[in-house]
Amino acid sequence: MFYGGCDVGSRTAKAVIINEDKIASSALLDTGSSPEVVAGNVMDTALSEAGICMEDLSRIVGTGYGRRRIPFAHAMESEISCHGLAAWWSNPSARAVIDIGGQDAKAIRLSPDGGVIRYMYNDKCASGTGRFLEIMAEALGLPLSALEETGDKAVKRCVLSSQCVIFAETEVISLLNAGRSIPDVVAGLHFALAGRVAALARGIGVEAPVVMTGGVAKNKGVFKALSETLGLELVSMSGVDPQLAGALGAVLKAREYANRC
Repeated sequence: MFYGGCDVGSRTAKAVIINEDKIASSALLDTGSSPEVVAGNVMDTALSEAGICMEDLSRIVGTGYGRRRIPFAHAMESEISCHGLAAWWSNPSARAVIDIGGQDAKAIRLSPDGGVIRYMYNDKCASGTGRFLEIMAEALGLPLSALEETGDKAVKRCVLSSQCVIFAETEVISLLNAGRSIPDVVAGLHFALAGRVAALARGIGVEAPVVMTGGVAKNKGVFKALSETLGLELVSMSGVDPQLAGALGAVLKAREYANRC
């Protein structure tokens, strides 16, 4: 039995297909301007990799900002519940999730069986999101993928005080003009982002172990900064790309729905 999950986010669209307990395939594409089109494309890519067609999927669940525009989904689920379930499935000892996506951040407390107890999220400001890192990388003339390696070279990380992305960009330029090195500035950016997300986590009283999901989880500089700022153990998703967490949670929900019938 095959099941599908599709997560159309603000920046990327993801699809995951599972065959009972195993991930059969996955795919990730830039969202672009048409959620309906990218949802179909990313699912088609995953289906092709699995060697099956849409009719072979017993159930499909959609999630993400564009979930209401996924024409082939049988049901929809919130990103909160999907990220929570995916983190717990990957790490059953998880008691909290921190998800940093392209344009939002979430902190989620979990029950022992992966249910959501409480959550907080920020989707009103780019501060504390992946977009913050994108804007800062552009200001520094670096590709986004180079931030982790650059930050590792820091000797004395900078402290950024600005809470607004626009003001933070001005502060970064001022620091460079004052002679601070790019690695020191990047390390400061990682801790600035971590501080904003940690405030969400503290607001709901998260407890370790905390699983980090979302594309920003791939940046080990942010991962380490967040762990240090929170003073809690952060763990990676076991054997799963953290950027696929929403789609993975959706496909696990699809399997749950099918098993109830």
